[in-house]
Amino acid sequence: MARIATVVGAGLAGCEAAWALANQGFWVTLYEMKPQKYSPAHTYHGFGELVCSNSLKAMRIGSAAGMLKEEMRLLDSLVLQAAEHTAVSAGGALAVDRVAFSDYLTEKITDHPNIRVVHEEVTEIPEGPAVIATGPLTSDALSQAIGGLCGEDYLHFYDAAAPIVSAESLDLDKVFYAARYDRGDADYINCPMDREEYEAFYEALIGGETVQLKEFEKQDPVVYEGCMPIEVLAKRGKDSIRYGPMKPVGLRDPRTGKRPWAVVQLRKENELGTMYNLVGFQTNLKFPEQKRIFSMIPGLERAEFLRYGVMHRNTFLNSPKLLNPDLSLRGRPDLYFAGQMTGVEGYVESAACGILAGINLGRYLSGRAPASLPLTTMLGSLIHYVSTSPSKNFQPMGSNMGLLPPLEEPIREKAARYEAMARRGLADLDRAVEEQGLLDVLC
Repeated sequence: MARIATVVGAGLAGCEAAWALANQGFWVTLYEMKPQKYSPAHTYHGFGELVCSNSLKAMRIGSAAGMLKEEMRLLDSLVLQAAEHTAVSAGGALAVDRVAFSDYLTEKITDHPNIRVVHEEVTEIPEGPAVIATGPLTSDALSQAIGGLCGEDYLHFYDAAAPIVSAESLDLDKVFYAARYDRGDADYINCPMDREEYEAFYEALIGGETVQLKEFEKQDPVVYEGCMPIEVLAKRGKDSIRYGPMKPVGLRDPRTGKRPWAVVQLRKENELGTMYNLVGFQTNLKFPEQKRIFSMIPGLERAEFLRYGVMHRNTFLNSPKLLNPDLSLRGRPDLYFAGQMTGVEGYVESAACGILAGINLGRYLSGRAPASLPLTTMLGSLIHYVSTSPSKNFQPMGSNMGLLPPLEEPIREKAARYEAMARRGLADLDRAVEEQGLLDVLC
Protein backbone atom coordinates (compact mmCIF):
# COMPACT_ATOMS: atom_id res chain seq x y z
CA MET A 1 0.00 0.00 0.00
CA ALA A 2 1.36 3.41 -1.00
CA ARG A 3 1.94 5.65 2.00
CA ILE A 4 2.94 8.85 0.23
CA ALA A 5 0.60 11.44 -1.30
CA THR A 6 1.02 14.88 -2.82
CA VAL A 7 -1.20 17.91 -2.30
CA VAL A 8 -0.78 20.94 -4.56
CA GLY A 9 -1.87 24.26 -3.10
CA ALA A 10 -2.04 25.43 0.51
CA GLY A 11 -5.30 27.32 0.37
CA LEU A 12 -8.29 26.26 2.42
CA ALA A 13 -8.97 23.11 0.39
CA GLY A 14 -5.32 22.10 0.15
CA CYS A 15 -4.75 22.50 3.88
CA GLU A 16 -7.82 20.41 4.66
CA ALA A 17 -6.82 17.69 2.17
CA ALA A 18 -3.28 17.51 3.59
CA TRP A 19 -4.62 17.45 7.16
CA ALA A 20 -7.10 14.65 6.39
CA LEU A 21 -4.47 12.53 4.66
CA ALA A 22 -1.87 13.08 7.38
CA ASN A 23 -4.36 12.22 10.11
CA GLN A 24 -5.12 8.96 8.31
CA GLY A 25 -1.44 8.09 8.68
CA PHE A 26 -0.11 9.00 5.23
CA TRP A 27 3.05 10.97 4.48
CA VAL A 28 2.08 14.14 2.65
CA THR A 29 4.16 16.49 0.53
CA LEU A 30 2.33 19.81 0.31
CA TYR A 31 3.43 22.17 -2.48
CA GLU A 32 2.76 25.90 -2.16
CA MET A 33 4.27 28.40 -4.61
CA LYS A 34 4.17 31.35 -2.18
CA PRO A 35 6.34 33.22 -1.31
CA GLN A 36 8.35 32.45 -4.47
CA LYS A 37 5.35 33.37 -6.63
CA TYR A 38 1.97 35.01 -5.96
CA SER A 39 -1.29 34.95 -7.91
CA PRO A 40 -2.78 38.34 -8.91
CA ALA A 41 -5.11 38.21 -5.88
CA HIS A 42 -2.72 37.09 -3.13
CA THR A 43 -0.34 39.17 -1.02
CA TYR A 44 0.26 37.32 2.28
CA HIS A 45 2.83 34.56 2.62
CA GLY A 46 0.75 32.34 4.91
CA PHE A 47 -1.53 29.41 4.09
CA GLY A 48 -5.30 29.73 3.66
CA GLU A 49 -5.18 33.42 2.78
CA LEU A 50 -8.66 34.96 2.67
CA VAL A 51 -8.56 37.36 -0.25
CA CYS A 52 -12.13 38.69 -0.11
CA SER A 53 -14.32 38.80 2.99
CA ASN A 54 -13.05 37.67 6.39
CA SER A 55 -16.42 36.03 7.09
CA LEU A 56 -17.19 32.32 6.89
CA LYS A 57 -20.91 33.20 6.91
CA ALA A 58 -23.69 32.34 9.33
CA MET A 59 -23.32 30.15 12.38
CA ARG A 60 -26.96 29.20 12.96
CA ILE A 61 -27.62 25.56 12.24
CA GLY A 62 -30.70 26.34 10.16
CA SER A 63 -28.63 28.10 7.50
CA ALA A 64 -26.76 26.39 4.68
CA ALA A 65 -23.39 27.74 5.82
CA GLY A 66 -24.08 26.92 9.45
CA MET A 67 -25.13 23.39 8.57
CA LEU A 68 -22.02 22.87 6.45
CA LYS A 69 -19.74 24.09 9.24
CA GLU A 70 -21.33 21.60 11.64
CA GLU A 71 -20.67 18.86 9.10
CA MET A 72 -17.05 20.00 8.85
CA ARG A 73 -16.80 19.79 12.62
CA LEU A 74 -17.90 16.14 12.46
CA LEU A 75 -15.20 15.54 9.84
CA ASP A 76 -12.39 17.05 11.98
CA SER A 77 -11.95 20.25 9.98
CA LEU A 78 -8.71 22.18 10.50
CA VAL A 79 -10.15 25.32 8.89
CA LEU A 80 -13.06 25.39 11.33
CA GLN A 81 -10.64 24.89 14.22
CA ALA A 82 -8.53 27.80 12.97
CA ALA A 83 -11.59 30.02 12.52
CA GLU A 84 -12.83 29.38 16.05
CA HIS A 85 -9.40 30.14 17.51
CA THR A 86 -9.08 33.43 15.60
CA ALA A 87 -12.71 34.60 15.55
CA VAL A 88 -13.67 38.27 15.81
CA SER A 89 -17.06 39.70 16.76
CA ALA A 90 -19.48 39.54 13.81
CA GLY A 91 -22.96 39.02 15.20
CA GLY A 92 -24.36 35.72 13.98
CA ALA A 93 -21.53 35.09 11.52
CA LEU A 94 -18.17 33.40 11.99
CA ALA A 95 -15.58 36.04 11.04
CA VAL A 96 -11.84 35.84 11.64
CA ASP A 97 -8.71 37.92 11.98
CA ARG A 98 -7.23 37.18 8.54
CA VAL A 99 -3.57 37.22 9.53
CA ALA A 100 -4.07 35.25 12.74
CA PHE A 101 -6.23 32.75 10.83
CA SER A 102 -3.59 32.22 8.15
CA ASP A 103 -0.80 31.99 10.72
CA TYR A 104 -2.74 29.38 12.71
CA LEU A 105 -3.27 27.21 9.64
CA THR A 106 0.36 27.59 8.59
CA GLU A 107 1.67 26.59 12.02
CA LYS A 108 -0.63 23.57 12.33
CA ILE A 109 0.28 22.28 8.86
CA THR A 110 4.03 22.83 9.14
CA ASP A 111 4.14 21.29 12.64
CA HIS A 112 2.32 18.10 11.64
CA PRO A 113 4.84 15.24 11.70
CA ASN A 114 3.37 13.63 8.58
CA ILE A 115 3.41 16.77 6.39
CA ARG A 116 6.42 18.11 4.48
CA VAL A 117 5.98 21.56 2.92
CA VAL A 118 7.78 22.48 -0.31
CA HIS A 119 7.66 26.12 -1.44
CA GLU A 120 7.78 25.96 -5.22
CA GLU A 121 5.43 26.19 -8.17
CA VAL A 122 4.10 22.93 -9.59
CA THR A 123 3.94 23.11 -13.37
CA GLU A 124 3.16 19.47 -14.21
CA ILE A 125 0.57 16.96 -13.01
CA PRO A 126 2.05 14.83 -10.19
CA GLU A 127 2.68 11.26 -11.33
CA GLY A 128 1.64 9.55 -8.10
CA PRO A 129 -1.38 9.86 -5.79
CA ALA A 130 -2.30 13.53 -5.46
CA VAL A 131 -4.89 16.18 -4.71
CA ILE A 132 -4.80 19.35 -6.81
CA ALA A 133 -6.30 22.27 -4.91
CA THR A 134 -4.81 25.32 -6.57
CA GLY A 135 -7.92 27.46 -6.51
CA PRO A 136 -9.65 29.79 -8.94
CA LEU A 137 -6.39 31.46 -9.98
CA THR A 138 -4.36 28.37 -10.87
CA SER A 139 -1.06 29.35 -12.50
CA ASP A 140 -0.85 29.36 -16.28
CA ALA A 141 1.68 26.53 -16.43
CA LEU A 142 -0.36 24.15 -14.29
CA SER A 143 -3.56 25.14 -16.10
CA GLN A 144 -1.94 24.13 -19.38
CA ALA A 145 -0.85 20.83 -17.85
CA ILE A 146 -4.37 20.11 -16.64
CA GLY A 147 -5.67 21.00 -20.08
CA GLY A 148 -3.26 18.56 -21.67
CA LEU A 149 -4.54 15.82 -19.38
CA CYS A 150 -8.26 16.55 -19.57
CA GLY A 151 -8.71 17.90 -23.08
CA GLU A 152 -9.41 21.31 -24.53
CA ASP A 153 -12.82 21.76 -22.90
CA TYR A 154 -11.64 20.93 -19.39
CA LEU A 155 -11.57 24.44 -17.92
CA HIS A 156 -13.80 27.46 -17.73
CA PHE A 157 -11.98 30.70 -17.08
CA TYR A 158 -14.86 32.98 -16.09
CA ASP A 159 -17.96 32.64 -14.02
CA ALA A 160 -20.96 33.82 -15.99
CA ALA A 161 -23.66 32.61 -13.66
CA ALA A 162 -27.29 33.71 -13.59
CA PRO A 163 -29.15 33.98 -10.27
CA ILE A 164 -30.90 30.92 -8.86
CA VAL A 165 -34.13 31.16 -6.88
CA SER A 166 -35.98 28.72 -4.66
CA ALA A 167 -38.96 27.11 -6.38
CA GLU A 168 -41.07 27.26 -3.24
CA SER A 169 -40.63 31.03 -2.98
CA LEU A 170 -42.22 31.79 -6.36
CA ASP A 171 -45.71 33.23 -6.68
CA LEU A 172 -47.28 30.59 -8.92
CA ASP A 173 -50.39 32.69 -9.41
CA LYS A 174 -48.37 35.12 -11.55
CA VAL A 175 -46.38 32.66 -13.71
CA PHE A 176 -47.12 29.82 -16.11
CA TYR A 177 -45.37 26.65 -17.24
CA ALA A 178 -44.61 26.32 -20.97
CA ALA A 179 -41.89 25.80 -23.54
CA ARG A 180 -41.71 28.04 -26.62
CA TYR A 181 -44.09 26.94 -29.38
CA ASP A 182 -45.21 24.14 -27.00
CA ARG A 183 -41.99 22.25 -27.66
CA GLY A 184 -41.09 20.02 -24.73
CA ASP A 185 -43.08 19.28 -21.63
CA ALA A 186 -43.62 22.76 -20.21
CA ASP A 187 -40.00 22.77 -19.14
CA TYR A 188 -39.85 26.45 -18.19
CA ILE A 189 -41.55 28.69 -15.68
CA ASN A 190 -42.46 31.91 -17.47
CA CYS A 191 -42.79 35.27 -15.76
CA PRO A 192 -44.84 37.49 -18.12
CA MET A 193 -44.59 41.28 -18.21
CA ASP A 194 -46.87 43.85 -19.76
CA ARG A 195 -45.38 46.94 -21.35
CA GLU A 196 -45.57 49.08 -18.23
CA GLU A 197 -43.92 46.40 -16.06
CA TYR A 198 -41.19 45.87 -18.64
CA GLU A 199 -40.34 49.55 -18.96
CA ALA A 200 -40.11 49.99 -15.18
CA PHE A 201 -37.88 46.92 -14.96
CA TYR A 202 -35.73 48.13 -17.84
CA GLU A 203 -35.10 51.53 -16.25
CA ALA A 204 -34.13 49.90 -12.94
CA LEU A 205 -31.83 47.45 -14.71
CA ILE A 206 -29.82 49.99 -16.69
CA GLY A 207 -29.50 52.17 -13.57
CA GLY A 208 -28.34 49.37 -11.28
CA GLU A 209 -25.01 49.56 -9.48
CA THR A 210 -22.44 47.03 -10.72
CA VAL A 211 -19.38 45.37 -9.22
CA GLN A 212 -16.05 46.86 -10.26
CA LEU A 213 -13.69 44.42 -11.92
CA LYS A 214 -10.24 43.81 -10.44
CA GLU A 215 -7.29 45.12 -12.42
CA PHE A 216 -6.19 41.69 -13.67
CA GLU A 217 -9.75 41.08 -14.93
CA LYS A 218 -9.92 44.44 -16.70
CA GLN A 219 -6.73 43.62 -18.58
CA ASP A 220 -8.11 40.43 -20.09
CA PRO A 221 -10.16 41.05 -23.25
CA VAL A 222 -12.20 37.83 -23.03
CA VAL A 223 -13.86 38.42 -19.64
CA TYR A 224 -17.27 38.87 -21.21
CA GLU A 225 -16.81 37.00 -24.47
CA GLY A 226 -19.97 34.97 -25.10
CA CYS A 227 -21.54 35.92 -21.76
CA MET A 228 -22.82 39.48 -22.02
CA PRO A 229 -24.21 40.78 -18.69
CA ILE A 230 -27.94 41.41 -18.91
CA GLU A 231 -27.49 45.03 -17.82
CA VAL A 232 -24.83 45.67 -20.49
CA LEU A 233 -27.05 44.17 -23.19
CA ALA A 234 -29.96 46.31 -21.95
CA LYS A 235 -27.95 49.50 -22.41
CA ARG A 236 -27.75 48.83 -26.14
CA GLY A 237 -31.36 49.86 -26.54
CA LYS A 238 -34.78 49.71 -24.95
CA ASP A 239 -35.82 46.59 -26.84
CA SER A 240 -32.44 44.83 -26.82
CA ILE A 241 -33.34 42.37 -24.06
CA ARG A 242 -36.94 42.08 -25.27
CA TYR A 243 -35.49 40.65 -28.49
CA GLY A 244 -32.91 38.71 -26.50
CA PRO A 245 -33.29 36.70 -23.28
CA MET A 246 -36.72 38.24 -22.55
CA LYS A 247 -38.24 37.62 -25.98
CA PRO A 248 -41.89 36.53 -25.71
CA VAL A 249 -42.13 34.78 -29.10
CA GLY A 250 -43.68 31.33 -29.07
CA LEU A 251 -45.36 31.90 -25.71
CA ARG A 252 -48.93 32.73 -24.74
CA ASP A 253 -50.11 33.53 -21.26
CA PRO A 254 -52.95 31.04 -20.62
CA ARG A 255 -54.72 33.59 -18.41
CA THR A 256 -55.03 36.15 -21.21
CA GLY A 257 -54.59 34.03 -24.32
CA LYS A 258 -52.15 36.64 -25.60
CA ARG A 259 -48.42 36.92 -26.04
CA PRO A 260 -46.84 38.96 -23.21
CA TRP A 261 -44.82 42.11 -23.94
CA ALA A 262 -41.75 40.40 -22.44
CA VAL A 263 -41.00 37.19 -20.55
CA VAL A 264 -38.38 36.09 -18.05
CA GLN A 265 -37.90 32.34 -18.25
CA LEU A 266 -36.83 30.19 -15.30
CA ARG A 267 -35.18 26.83 -16.02
CA LYS A 268 -34.95 23.90 -13.62
CA GLU A 269 -31.49 23.81 -12.03
CA ASN A 270 -31.57 20.41 -10.33
CA GLU A 271 -33.32 17.06 -10.65
CA LEU A 272 -35.44 17.70 -7.57
CA GLY A 273 -36.92 20.85 -9.10
CA THR A 274 -36.24 22.84 -5.94
CA MET A 275 -34.07 25.43 -7.72
CA TYR A 276 -34.60 27.49 -10.89
CA ASN A 277 -32.19 29.82 -12.68
CA LEU A 278 -33.08 33.01 -14.55
CA VAL A 279 -32.27 32.14 -18.16
CA GLY A 280 -29.87 34.59 -19.82
CA PHE A 281 -29.54 36.74 -16.70
CA GLN A 282 -25.81 36.52 -16.10
CA THR A 283 -25.01 39.80 -14.41
CA ASN A 284 -22.39 42.00 -12.81
CA LEU A 285 -24.90 43.82 -10.60
CA LYS A 286 -24.12 44.01 -6.89
CA PHE A 287 -26.01 41.46 -4.82
CA PRO A 288 -28.41 43.94 -3.12
CA GLU A 289 -29.18 45.41 -6.55
CA GLN A 290 -29.98 41.97 -7.92
CA LYS A 291 -32.40 41.41 -5.06
CA ARG A 292 -34.05 44.80 -5.58
CA ILE A 293 -34.28 44.75 -9.38
CA PHE A 294 -35.02 41.10 -10.06
CA SER A 295 -37.74 41.13 -7.39
CA MET A 296 -39.62 43.45 -9.77
CA ILE A 297 -40.18 40.45 -12.07
CA PRO A 298 -43.76 39.15 -11.73
CA GLY A 299 -43.74 36.02 -9.58
CA LEU A 300 -40.36 36.86 -8.03
CA GLU A 301 -41.53 39.59 -5.63
CA ARG A 302 -40.74 37.37 -2.62
CA ALA A 303 -38.20 35.11 -4.28
CA GLU A 304 -35.47 33.58 -2.15
CA PHE A 305 -32.17 33.93 -4.02
CA LEU A 306 -30.12 30.78 -3.46
CA ARG A 307 -27.27 32.09 -5.61
CA TYR A 308 -26.78 35.56 -7.00
CA GLY A 309 -25.37 36.08 -10.46
CA VAL A 310 -21.61 36.56 -10.76
CA MET A 311 -19.15 37.46 -13.48
CA HIS A 312 -15.48 37.30 -12.61
CA ARG A 313 -12.34 35.41 -13.43
CA ASN A 314 -12.49 31.95 -11.94
CA THR A 315 -10.69 28.88 -13.26
CA PHE A 316 -12.82 25.81 -12.66
CA LEU A 317 -13.25 22.33 -14.08
CA ASN A 318 -16.20 21.12 -16.08
CA SER A 319 -16.63 18.75 -13.14
CA PRO A 320 -19.81 16.89 -14.21
CA LYS A 321 -17.92 15.61 -17.25
CA LEU A 322 -14.53 15.12 -15.62
CA LEU A 323 -14.90 14.09 -11.98
CA ASN A 324 -16.28 11.04 -10.25
CA PRO A 325 -18.52 11.60 -7.20
CA ASP A 326 -15.48 10.94 -4.95
CA LEU A 327 -13.69 13.91 -6.64
CA SER A 328 -11.21 11.70 -8.52
CA LEU A 329 -10.54 12.33 -12.20
CA ARG A 330 -12.27 9.91 -14.53
CA GLY A 331 -9.60 7.64 -15.96
CA ARG A 332 -7.06 8.59 -13.30
CA PRO A 333 -8.33 7.16 -9.98
CA ASP A 334 -5.33 8.33 -7.95
CA LEU A 335 -5.72 12.01 -8.94
CA TYR A 336 -8.23 14.12 -7.00
CA PHE A 337 -9.31 17.73 -7.29
CA ALA A 338 -10.59 19.92 -4.47
CA GLY A 339 -11.78 23.42 -3.67
CA GLN A 340 -13.09 26.14 -5.93
CA MET A 341 -11.58 24.62 -9.05
CA THR A 342 -14.16 21.81 -8.78
CA GLY A 343 -17.02 24.29 -9.04
CA VAL A 344 -17.89 24.79 -5.38
CA GLU A 345 -18.25 28.44 -4.47
CA GLY A 346 -17.20 29.96 -1.14
CA TYR A 347 -14.71 29.58 1.69
CA VAL A 348 -16.43 26.87 3.73
CA GLU A 349 -17.48 25.00 0.59
CA SER A 350 -13.89 24.92 -0.66
CA ALA A 351 -12.56 23.76 2.69
CA ALA A 352 -15.22 21.05 3.05
CA CYS A 353 -14.45 19.83 -0.47
CA GLY A 354 -10.78 19.53 0.53
CA ILE A 355 -11.69 17.39 3.53
CA LEU A 356 -13.61 14.97 1.34
CA ALA A 357 -10.86 14.78 -1.29
CA GLY A 358 -8.28 14.02 1.40
CA ILE A 359 -10.48 11.36 3.02
CA ASN A 360 -11.21 9.72 -0.32
CA LEU A 361 -7.61 9.65 -1.54
CA GLY A 362 -6.65 8.00 1.75
CA ARG A 363 -9.39 5.42 1.32
CA TYR A 364 -8.31 4.77 -2.26
CA LEU A 365 -4.71 4.21 -1.16
CA SER A 366 -5.83 1.80 1.56
CA GLY A 367 -8.13 -0.16 -0.75
CA ARG A 368 -11.36 1.06 0.83
CA ALA A 369 -14.49 2.24 -0.92
CA PRO A 370 -14.86 6.02 -1.18
CA ALA A 371 -16.87 7.88 1.42
CA SER A 372 -20.58 7.83 0.65
CA LEU A 373 -22.14 10.97 2.10
CA PRO A 374 -25.93 11.03 2.33
CA LEU A 375 -27.66 13.49 0.01
CA THR A 376 -29.41 14.86 3.08
CA THR A 377 -26.05 16.38 4.08
CA MET A 378 -24.98 19.74 2.68
CA LEU A 379 -21.57 18.46 1.62
CA GLY A 380 -23.03 15.31 0.08
CA SER A 381 -25.61 17.23 -1.93
CA LEU A 382 -23.11 19.92 -2.98
CA ILE A 383 -20.56 17.40 -4.28
CA HIS A 384 -23.35 15.45 -5.96
CA TYR A 385 -24.35 18.65 -7.76
CA VAL A 386 -20.87 19.56 -9.03
CA SER A 387 -20.14 16.02 -10.19
CA THR A 388 -23.52 15.28 -11.81
CA SER A 389 -25.13 18.64 -12.66
CA PRO A 390 -27.54 18.25 -15.59
CA SER A 391 -26.95 21.84 -16.70
CA LYS A 392 -25.40 22.19 -20.16
CA ASN A 393 -23.61 25.32 -18.98
CA PHE A 394 -22.15 24.17 -15.67
CA GLN A 395 -21.42 27.01 -13.26
CA PRO A 396 -20.07 27.08 -9.69
CA MET A 397 -22.46 26.51 -6.81
CA GLY A 398 -22.32 27.43 -3.13
CA SER A 399 -24.12 25.72 -0.29
CA ASN A 400 -27.84 26.44 -0.12
CA MET A 401 -30.87 24.70 1.31
CA GLY A 402 -32.33 24.22 -2.16
CA LEU A 403 -29.77 21.47 -2.78
CA LEU A 404 -31.32 19.25 -0.12
CA PRO A 405 -34.23 16.83 -0.63
CA PRO A 406 -37.49 17.92 0.99
CA LEU A 407 -38.56 16.60 4.37
CA GLU A 408 -40.85 13.57 4.37
CA GLU A 409 -43.29 15.54 6.50
CA PRO A 410 -43.42 19.14 5.22
CA ILE A 411 -42.99 22.05 7.65
CA ARG A 412 -44.56 25.31 6.52
CA GLU A 413 -42.49 27.79 8.54
CA LYS A 414 -39.14 28.27 6.76
CA ALA A 415 -36.84 28.66 9.77
CA ALA A 416 -38.24 25.54 11.43
CA ARG A 417 -38.13 23.63 8.14
CA TYR A 418 -34.48 24.53 7.51
CA GLU A 419 -33.45 23.60 11.03
CA ALA A 420 -35.21 20.25 10.70
CA MET A 421 -33.43 19.61 7.39
CA ALA A 422 -30.09 20.47 8.99
CA ARG A 423 -30.62 18.22 11.98
CA ARG A 424 -31.69 15.38 9.69
CA GLY A 425 -28.51 15.76 7.64
CA LEU A 426 -26.21 16.01 10.66
CA ALA A 427 -27.71 12.87 12.17
CA ASP A 428 -27.20 11.05 8.86
CA LEU A 429 -23.60 12.25 8.62
CA ASP A 430 -22.86 11.21 12.19
CA ARG A 431 -24.00 7.68 11.34
CA ALA A 432 -21.97 7.66 8.11
CA VAL A 433 -18.79 8.72 9.92
CA GLU A 434 -19.22 5.87 12.38
CA GLU A 435 -20.39 3.17 9.98
CA GLN A 436 -17.85 3.94 7.23
CA GLY A 437 -14.95 4.76 9.54
CA LEU A 438 -14.36 8.11 7.83
CA LEU A 439 -11.94 9.30 10.52
CA ASP A 440 -10.03 6.03 10.91
CA VAL A 441 -6.24 5.92 10.87
CA LEU A 442 -5.68 3.82 7.75
CA CYS A 443 -1.93 3.65 7.53
